[in-house]
Amino acid sequence: MFISTAYAQAGGAPGGAFDLVSFLPLILIFVVFYFLLIRPQQKKMKEHRSMLDALRRGDRVVTGGGIVGTVVKVGTDDEVMIEIAEGVRVRVLKPTITTVLAKPDPARKGGGGTTANDEPANADGGAPAPAAQPAPTGLAKLFGRK
Repeated sequence: MFISTAYAQAGGAPGGAFDLVSFLPLILIFVVFYFLLIRPQQKKMKEHRSMLDALRRGDRVVTGGGIVGTVVKVGTDDEVMIEIAEGVRVRVLKPTITTVLAKPDPARKGGGGTTANDEPANADGGAPAPAAQPAPTGLAKLFGRK
């Protein structure tokens, strides 16, 4: 009377057919994760790797521990020698370098002589004497700014 009769539903395809619609949300989540998380991280890692490959003597760098120093020697393996104070040198691994603060100006090529932008050469034919600049103090001394 009060209980209705239950009928079995018709069965689907035998063997549990592959239903693409049920996997669509999972595929969509993976695509969103790829474009929002994975791809930007790979790009950042590639830029960091190229920054480390471009390290040269004289670059001012910051390590992962917050130590600021000047690159003195780039080793053949993953080590770099950094001078953090006058006469204090530390060996660090390249991957611990997080930032390059400043790159030194490239050295001018060629001997004496003058050009429109150069100062006249010394009497001995060498490079012109550098202009005297006041020594930086305080934070400017720490970060190498003029």
